[in-house]
Amino acid sequence: MSFLGPTTDPVRRQLIDIRNQLLDVHKAVIDAERVTYEREHGRIPSPGAFLQLVMSDQWFAWLKPMTSLMVEIDETLAARDLADQDDYRRLIARARALVDPEVVENGFFEHYDGVVARDVNVAFLHVQLVSRIRNSNA
Repeated sequence: MSFLGPTTDPVRRQLIDIRNQLLDVHKAVIDAERVTYEREHGRIPSPGAFLQLVMSDQWFAWLKPMTSLMVEIDETLAARDLADQDDYRRLIARARALVDPEVVENGFFEHYDGVVARDVNVAFLHVQLVSRIRNSNA
């Protein structure tokens, strides 16, 4: 994706780095949730069937705040000429709030924290994401 390339704007660079880390966390959470889903409901027959579940099954609905934020970050970064540092800072603040246990957004953190607690890979990536967000200047 060309909008993720080199930039001289340090806040944009921070948002790109947070976006990449958020993407890693999102994938790991989906993988962990798939394992749990299949344990309770049986094997998912195909990648297409899994995608349908992620998009429409209540089991995965709690992920919407994270998924929506990632889409908004990508759209903002792609609109290079229309976005500015305030836009980037706002998105960094939303990422911070998403993984903050003090913020309740549609029950997201309760579910997320459960996955962090039971999956070592998600926990490792969560720590990296939180560290990256805390180290941002935004």
